[in-house]
Amino acid sequence: MEKRAEPDRLLHEMACGRDNTKPSAVVMDRARLGRVQSAVWARFSQREEKNMPKLNSRGGHAALSVCHMAGMIDLAALPLWIGTLMKSYGLQAPQAGLTVTVFLGAVVIASVTFAPMFTRLRHALFALCGFSISALAFLAASLVPVSQESLSTLLVLHAIAGSGAGAGLSVTHGAIGRTANPHRLFGIVNVAMGVLAIIMFATLPGIISALGGRVIFRAFAVTMGVAAIVSLLFFPSIESSEAKEGGLHGLAAHTALPKVAWLTIGTIVCLSLNQATVFSYVERIGVSHGFGEDAVQGVLVLMGFINLAPGILAALLQQKLSPLAVGLVGLILQAVMALSMTTASTFVFYAAPAALYVSLVIFSHTFLFGLLSKVDRSGRAVAATPAMMMSGSAMGPILGGGVVALVGYPGLGWVVLCIAAIAVMLILLTRRELTRAAQDAVPAVA
Repeated sequence: MEKRAEPDRLLHEMACGRDNTKPSAVVMDRARLGRVQSAVWARFSQREEKNMPKLNSRGGHAALSVCHMAGMIDLAALPLWIGTLMKSYGLQAPQAGLTVTVFLGAVVIASVTFAPMFTRLRHALFALCGFSISALAFLAASLVPVSQESLSTLLVLHAIAGSGAGAGLSVTHGAIGRTANPHRLFGIVNVAMGVLAIIMFATLPGIISALGGRVIFRAFAVTMGVAAIVSLLFFPSIESSEAKEGGLHGLAAHTALPKVAWLTIGTIVCLSLNQATVFSYVERIGVSHGFGEDAVQGVLVLMGFINLAPGILAALLQQKLSPLAVGLVGLILQAVMALSMTTASTFVFYAAPAALYVSLVIFSHTFLFGLLSKVDRSGRAVAATPAMMMSGSAMGPILGGGVVALVGYPGLGWVVLCIAAIAVMLILLTRRELTRAAQDAVPAVA
């Protein structure tokens, strides 16, 4: 009881100015203040840990869903993002692509930096700080003039926003990887992404037309701000017992990642690169084909509703489909859809693949995410998911912009075909490594 009451007694003494007349009073008060701060912080930390949702609770899953939705905002808003920079700010395709690439590149750098530290970070505090920084940067971007002269300022602010979002998203994905069933939860959190896409595609185009291009950055700031508040109040705690769950071939946190993990990471990078290369310009592709902006916006809204399905389907089909088979078929369909979109002469051959393109990536990535969580139980590999996804997404807009400037929109489909071929080779190598590992795990029969 005496120790428990000590912080209150010290605070009372300091508030009353006790011993302020003595020469050593300042030194003594500083020492007392340090002791009070340590005691109060320890008590606050214990209360915070006690009140935070558990990792495998509904509240914890809901918080991770919101943070995933905010951190992966490019999957929901990439066409509007690129389109607004080109139409409202007057940027050329390479400039618009570079701006978004800077954001995504900063996400990659942040994820690569912090993912290896995942087991040592204060996850809730880290997510709070990351999403708050991103929200403030996007808010600042909404205040710059809507013109080409703002390009340099937008590049700096996009770099800051990406760094914050990447930090928050890394701990979010690392926490998902530590849950009892990472595959199922990753499918569920992608439903939140579909909801965000519906809201943005249904509301933002009209608001942007009425109020100007800076509205999109205000929407991004609100999204990141909501994620920051959720992180502060509801980000789940990762208990030591939960931290040790999951994984068939898990490795300790201090060991190197297995070769199969690196091959899977390469496949995810290719998958996201293909997605961003075409999806960044899907709106402009439809307009260039002469289908009209209203028809194209209708396709994007429909895409948002369709994106609600793949996460749920991936969760339901977890035990029925092979992750490698899903990844292989997904890459082949991705190339076919890209070629159809970019060379379409009729609306249906553009609209159908455009509406399904993102859902294909979500479905395939969910299975690959589940595989990655099994081959590395420490959470480091899945904590680097933003780096995998965003490295592809970062290269996509600038790569696509360069291809469009050189050969036009049809060239995007052929680029996707080449990248898909590389990814198929990686999947085949992954299958070989898993087969070898399974054979080595079987004891020899005398």
